[in-house]
Amino acid sequence: MQGMRHAIAAMAAQGNNLVVDEVVIGKDKEREYRALLSRFDFRLVGLFAPLAVLEARERERGDREIGLARWQHDRVHRDMTYDLEIDTTATTPLENAQRIRDAFGL
Repeated sequence: MQGMRHAIAAMAAQGNNLVVDEVVIGKDKEREYRALLSRFDFRLVGLFAPLAVLEARERERGDREIGLARWQHDRVHRDMTYDLEIDTTATTPLENAQRIRDAFGL
């Protein structure tokens, strides 16, 4: 995924406004994103849900590897620093997008 992070930085350098959906596991990956995008208005948003909800979503989608949600659950947010955190169990995707927009004045 390092190549993807560098591609994102290159697209931003060309003037593109981006929303990136990635599971970032590890403080080192967060630091790399922050370093690569330090000259841009970069925000990191953490999306949260209880494990049972994530596992149900995983099954319902039908295109996910079963067990990945469980594996990621204890790892994905460890030591991460977010500009905004959202619990996705109580709101719709549209409401979450509006919350992100409003939080950052987009």
